[in-house]
Amino acid sequence: MTTVPLQDRAAIALFAAEHDLPAGFADLADRLHRPLADRIKVETVGRSGPLIVGLCGPQGAGKSTLVSLVAELLKHRGLATAFLSLDDLYRTRAERQALASTVHPLLMTRGVPGTHDVALGHAVLDALGRQGPVVLPRFDKAADDRAPPCEAAGVEGPVDVVLLEGWCVGARAQPPEALTEPVNDLERDEDPQGIWRTFANNALAADYAGLFERIDLMAALIAPDFATVRRWRGEQEARLADRRARMGLDLSGLMDPPALDRFVGHYQRLTTWIAEDLPPRADIVVRLNAERGPEVIEGL
Repeated sequence: MTTVPLQDRAAIALFAAEHDLPAGFADLADRLHRPLADRIKVETVGRSGPLIVGLCGPQGAGKSTLVSLVAELLKHRGLATAFLSLDDLYRTRAERQALASTVHPLLMTRGVPGTHDVALGHAVLDALGRQGPVVLPRFDKAADDRAPPCEAAGVEGPVDVVLLEGWCVGARAQPPEALTEPVNDLERDEDPQGIWRTFANNALAADYAGLFERIDLMAALIAPDFATVRRWRGEQEARLADRRARMGLDLSGLMDPPALDRFVGHYQRLTTWIAEDLPPRADIVVRLNAERGPEVIEGL
């Protein structure tokens, strides 16, 4: 039996307590988080620039928890690490309003390819490889707009590792013929001519491809099916409602089941495609069960 270093055990225990994680989390960390941190450390040996690690996973799969703890474990391994979420690269509200007016109304909703500032992503990755302070962008989801620089986090470059996380990180464009038939009511009723999904697919084939080519080590979290992803997202909404209620906050902005179905419909096509297309190309694949536990871990 492998002995867990005391600094890892302490970091995991503190992390679990701070995030109110279940008692069995330490066992999960021994199976997934620690081996991932060890694999990343091995991959940094002999490099002249930051190792860019991509982490893809559907909504509610636990990406944020994974990268947060892995970043802490990497610190204990002597590696300077920066965390960049694809969500923090969203285009501003004004830019998405322009896209909604000139291309398709569905582009007002952030998330799909075409609603991120890919050039900003390149600029941040470039800066993280140079000497000096780097301001990491942050998107304010409550305001549905990019946060001002004074609210953004900063790191000192150059870093050893960049953890790039997002629901469509590493995704490739679908074959054009796959776009013909709608995959859900949203596409059938609100994108009958396929303008929105074609725009997103073309963005993947162009700007996003260049950004994702910079990834040195690709990890993918794969859900059992899209119905499970819908349930996970519903659980997130329920937790948010409970938290707001306990704090006496307004609940009017929360989504009821029909609204949630429409919302997740924006991501169904690409989530399903990623689950098929990404695993053969990824360095690390974690196949999750319905409770987000890793059933199969490949590459660690």
